Amino acid sequence: MIEIIKELILDFQELELKTGVKRHIDPKGVEGKATVYMGVRRSGKSTFLFQQIEQLLKKGISRQNIFYVNFFDDRLHNLQHEGPAAIIEAYYSLYPEKKNKETIYCFFDEIQEIPRWEPFIDRLLRTENCEVTITGSSAHMLSKEIATQMRGRALSWEIFPFSFPEFLDYRKLHSKTPLSSRQRFLVKNAFAEYWDRGGFPEVSDLERQLRITVHQEYFNALLFRDLIDRHDISHPKAVSDLAHRLINNVASLYSINNLTGYLKSLKHKVPKSSVSDYLDWFEDAYFLFTVRLFDASLSRANVNPKKIYCIDHALVRSVASGILLNTGHLLENLVYTILRRQTKDIHYYRTKGNREVDFIAIMEDRTPNLVQVCESLKNVQTRKRELAALEEAMNELNISESRIVTRDEEEDIVISSGTVHVTPAWRYALNKKIPVEAYSWLLMRKTASLIGLRKSFPNAQNNGNPHRISYDVISSTSFSRPVCRH
Repeated sequence: MIEIIKELILDFQELELKTGVKRHIDPKGVEGKATVYMGVRRSGKSTFLFQQIEQLLKKGISRQNIFYVNFFDDRLHNLQHEGPAAIIEAYYSLYPEKKNKETIYCFFDEIQEIPRWEPFIDRLLRTENCEVTITGSSAHMLSKEIATQMRGRALSWEIFPFSFPEFLDYRKLHSKTPLSSRQRFLVKNAFAEYWDRGGFPEVSDLERQLRITVHQEYFNALLFRDLIDRHDISHPKAVSDLAHRLINNVASLYSINNLTGYLKSLKHKVPKSSVSDYLDWFEDAYFLFTVRLFDASLSRANVNPKKIYCIDHALVRSVASGILLNTGHLLENLVYTILRRQTKDIHYYRTKGNREVDFIAIMEDRTPNLVQVCESLKNVQTRKRELAALEEAMNELNISESRIVTRDEEEDIVISSGTVHVTPAWRYALNKKIPVEAYSWLLMRKTASLIGLRKSFPNAQNNGNPHRISYDVISSTSFSRPVCRH
């Protein structure tokens, strides 16, 4: 095994690095801690490592001091049984003069593929002169082990498929506002392209049919490598059928009971507890994400229907059957991924009058954003319905501003509760953060954020909130959302 690892190390010394487009990620390293990058497979994690390696080379670091291993390499299969100890032994057998004398920059790609990696990384940080960077596609596993066996010796960052500004960088287009009329025209055309192609870097230049094929390969790899194989699932066809069901119903409400009933209608004998596990594992793999009701009671939030979103709207287009899918749901999915790049604290809101607001997102600085999603407000009835929903929500939460994002409409609308800013999706997607009015906000732990928010809105659904907060809202389409009822 050591000879194989030596071969891999020497192969890397001769590898021409493909560094791609610079990502809009600015990780901050801390001495004595590993840096961890997590994200869906094929989102560009390896390329981002190569970008960091290139920066080291530009600083004059010797290539021999840079140690890169991709654990997806099939030559390392035996490490799944033997563990990773042989890796550092192989490196120092090649370069014994460097041990304890020079800093070694270790880059371990998809490290979750080998067992007992946590104590190995912990030992490297404690006993060797190493800086360690690792990637993985399992959020739960990496987070859990970092918090337990590694005892906090790591800082984690998430990597997603291209955002729209990153896609513009890939197309070598200007993305910083303000825009000239020519730049605006080019950006809008690029957004139409991004709408069709999505954010996975590898498919950015592929023609439609090949792009669909690659997306479907991603989908199958996610199912079989990141879920069925990793969790040794005994009902693989049930997982596949469930994933297709959810993909066909992105931006829709679901319940565990409905999904379990649907699988039973297909003759799958899967208990509700397994369906719940599958949903957790989908999110763990950065594939499908669940959004819960905004409620002070976690138990009520958990028993109420939830909404489902996918990591990439174009992946949905390539995999979905098209029977239930519509462009309004895809737009809502796109908005979700824009928000998800900024925060994990995302919920949906239901008013006293049973009107739904698509998202309430708590940003990194604890600023709340109330968000709706709508294709167009041109239809009079749609406009009235969506503004009524926003007005009710804004009154209940005592909000003075909101924002409606449509496909290509832009205006300001004054209503009794404040102002609704209508913004086209291409412009919203350009901004990492949409500015909101600054207000002090409760600092809270992630596990208590929902409860903390509701405590700051003690009667959010009966107009008892004393605070006045400015939100962003992306306006909501009036699509009848199909609920998984089978």
